[in-house]
Amino acid sequence: MATEQSLLERSNGKCELCGAQADLAPYEVEGAVGRDDTAVMLCETCTSQITGSESLDPNHWRALNDSMWSPVPAVQVMAWRMLKRLSEESWAQDLLDMLYLDEELQAWAEAGMASSADDEVVTKDCFGTVLQAGDSVVIIKDLDVKGTSFTAKRGTTVRNISLTDNPEHIEGRVNGTRIVILTKFVKKA
Repeated sequence: MATEQSLLERSNGKCELCGAQADLAPYEVEGAVGRDDTAVMLCETCTSQITGSESLDPNHWRALNDSMWSPVPAVQVMAWRMLKRLSEESWAQDLLDMLYLDEELQAWAEAGMASSADDEVVTKDCFGTVLQAGDSVVIIKDLDVKGTSFTAKRGTTVRNISLTDNPEHIEGRVNGTRIVILTKFVKKA
């Protein structure tokens, strides 16, 4: 691992991901095999959002537009990982599509994502098809909607769904009302 002083010199006293100049500390990028340049200099905000101790703020990460072009491999890997985590944001997906990593760096970036991907909640429809935010689904059974006076009819298409922390629930608009729907009653359109 590089010393803190050498990281400060390399980064010009700035966070290597967002450019902040306060509360800097070295951060070890996991997943590299046989490399000795695996540390980056990060601010407290970046570190807390990467580790999950603070919720992810997509606007904070817009600075990746500049830092993803860094010549430092560890910075490129961290930029790829964060863009991958934010890939539901259209701007992040666009940047991810532009970012090129050689095979070795791509393997390093994906190696670090494997452990966090295991923790992700996967939402599936009644046939086991994976659902993502923004998908359209079709209701397969008439559902009485609690708290309203209407029934969500079988065959109704619900567009632009949102996922929840519970893999058995999705949210969507039916008859202009945002409702929670059990995934066992929908199929991907």
